[in-house]
Amino acid sequence: MEYQPIQNRIRSNRIPIARSGYPFVLIAALVTGGFALIGFGILAILGLMTTLFIVYFFRDPDRKDPVESEVIVAPADGRVVSIEAAAKGPFSAEPCKKIGIFMSLLDVHVNRMPFEGRIAEIRYNTGSFMAADRSQASGLNERNAILVETRGGRWISVVQVAGLIARRIVCRIRENEALARGERFGLIRFGSRVDLYLPESTPLRVHVGDRVRGGISVIGYLK
Repeated sequence: MEYQPIQNRIRSNRIPIARSGYPFVLIAALVTGGFALIGFGILAILGLMTTLFIVYFFRDPDRKDPVESEVIVAPADGRVVSIEAAAKGPFSAEPCKKIGIFMSLLDVHVNRMPFEGRIAEIRYNTGSFMAADRSQASGLNERNAILVETRGGRWISVVQVAGLIARRIVCRIRENEALARGERFGLIRFGSRVDLYLPESTPLRVHVGDRVRGGISVIGYLK
């Protein structure tokens, strides 16, 4: 199995907005333009502010992948809200380490691959919509779990978890696809959480409360 470096798979001249945000930006811009044309100045200003916020929310900056081959990177921007020993993962009954990353409304919401590998399985579960920074959200909220088989035969899982405001999980990959580390695979709209499940022996480089950036910040090392 070959993994094409992420630098070769992303064009530098791409629009720095996640494509999932295009409809929202377009609708907000059209409504704002309509208010301006009919002379509703205050509404036009509010519409412009809303449009700019939507553009900011759906921003999708390019990220430079770390050089070290064993590095596990953050799958999302946000704050580490939990690091715990889990009795089992979403796809396995074996003990593992679970890292929870909470994305606020102000964070980049594009999700990225933490390590290169093959998408072995994708499993979507319906659920509730409690605040994503609560530990119970991992097991109760709407979520989309992704099982990744690495080149060395190890298994890691990434789980997109919807939050109190976020009601839409976007996942743009399919089973059996091979993705590079740091490659974009999805997005969660308007405040959410991503949980990362790693082998129990994985050395970690983060602590609860740390701020991380998807595709850049080192979470740990897959030995």
